[in-house]
Amino acid sequence: MSVLGNLTRRLGHHRWFGAAARLLVPADRLVGRVTKGRVVALGLVPSLVITTTGRRSGKPRSNPLLYVPDGDGYVVVGSNWGQQHQPSWALNLIAEPRAEVAVKGRRVPVRAELATGAERDRLWRLLVTEWPAYQTYLERAGGREIRVFRLVPTDASDGSHPGG
Repeated sequence: MSVLGNLTRRLGHHRWFGAAARLLVPADRLVGRVTKGRVVALGLVPSLVITTTGRRSGKPRSNPLLYVPDGDGYVVVGSNWGQQHQPSWALNLIAEPRAEVAVKGRRVPVRAELATGAERDRLWRLLVTEWPAYQTYLERAGGREIRVFRLVPTDASDGSHPGG
């Protein structure tokens, strides 16, 4: 891990960091789109761009997210930087679990599985190991359930995933 990556992980616990990072998300989306998912979060942490289907609009919605690998899947968390409301992308996945991720320049159709019980606990530990500030975000979220999803690659032959 780079020195800058380690510094970012330490700063992630500060409230101002989440506020500043939220302001940078539109630029991160643009960089992810221009690089076709090869560069997300400036390459500081393992990141992907998820494209969900808007639960109200029905339109594709893309968001950069930190992830941890888990077998052939990707684990993401709806921390929303510790805010007290759910992120839109997580609500979109609840409404329509089919999505697409761009990881290291590769587009992969996925199906989101909401983790619960012991599986959620296992995945949470993986996430906190990668980004310790998730524990801080949990405290800030004011009792809100922070959802953990495992994104499982699917067969794209039906063409029914966002962006496809």
